[in-house]
Amino acid sequence: MSILQIAMLIFIILEVLNVTTLYFNSGSKIGNGIGVFNAWERSKEDEEMHNFVKYLVYWVAGTKLIFIVLIIVIIITGSPITQLMATIVLIASIFSFYWRLYPIMKSMDLKGQISPKGYSKSLNYMIAGFIGIFVIALALHFLL
Repeated sequence: MSILQIAMLIFIILEVLNVTTLYFNSGSKIGNGIGVFNAWERSKEDEEMHNFVKYLVYWVAGTKLIFIVLIIVIIITGSPITQLMATIVLIASIFSFYWRLYPIMKSMDLKGQISPKGYSKSLNYMIAGFIGIFVIALALHFLL
């Protein structure tokens, strides 16, 4: 197994845990659980709003599941060049978190709309860690 395949496998394992959390314990405050957002509990007061929020949560989970399955296919059947390009694309797509999501999360954190306070920093480190794993794997791929 190549270093790129190992990095992708690590990502798959972590994302499977996140998808499981989103589908079966959405209100959790770990992984990708949305319990960190104070609005999650408030949404339960309005059935229509809560159903809308749950729909969006499950939509995210489904999207993550698509990525997981595609990465599995790339690991199993992809050529070395396909795996290399997939790693580069994963870095770019994960980095997109900083374009729209992180500014919102940071703003909400500063306004006290997320519990625990400072969670945006933890999420920042987690996303940076994903990127770091792939960048290191990419570097090792070229060095070894």
